[in-house]
Amino acid sequence: MSIRRTHPGRPRLVPSNTAAPPREQVLHAAAQLFVTKGFAATSTREIADKVGIRQASLYYHFTGKDEILAELLERSVRPTVDRVDQIEQLTASASPEAALYLLALVDIHTLAEAPDNIGMLATHPDVTSSEAFDAFRSIRAELAEAYGRIATRATAPGVATAAEPGHLGEMLMHLVEVTTTLRSSGVPIDDATAAVIASTCLRACGVPDSRITPAASSATTLMGGLTTSRSGD
Repeated sequence: MSIRRTHPGRPRLVPSNTAAPPREQVLHAAAQLFVTKGFAATSTREIADKVGIRQASLYYHFTGKDEILAELLERSVRPTVDRVDQIEQLTASASPEAALYLLALVDIHTLAEAPDNIGMLATHPDVTSSEAFDAFRSIRAELAEAYGRIATRATAPGVATAAEPGHLGEMLMHLVEVTTTLRSSGVPIDDATAAVIASTCLRACGVPDSRITPAASSATTLMGGLTTSRSGD
């Protein structure tokens, strides 16, 4: 699923109304169709028609639907996974609750900013049963492991005993993924909404409100440094 096609492709059927590279236009069109119509029900011809190119031209950029889906799925998780080390470094002298809150915030922002709400794709049965999803499982497992590792340090003793780190990580990921459901319902993912979701993650770990407030304040401050680092990538 890592093949990259760089050929210029054939002439368009209709002029492009965007400055985005053709490959990005294909991804954007496919994302819209996969999210609204379904992966299985969408053909490469429909994707090509939406972009305004011939179906044959699409294959200059992708080998087929599965490769397109694989890239879209990765984009819904990769930005967060790539920040895990930095999150742990930034929160080394902060509370474990702040570390978990910051991870949740970063993940919420990833899902909130993902074009066409592509995070929704990972919940579709026709996607989870696809070959592309098999390749996606490993990177998703990386994020679940990070959630579990960071959350274990923040959880109340009773919660830590009852939940294995891997299961805890999966649970927290599912809590954060409500971001995509809210987006699909037209709810804006503003700072207040992000704070509610991140705080819910801490409450699920048995963290009392008296510790959530300072954790949120610390994480929000650290988020500024993380954002600055992003812009310099």
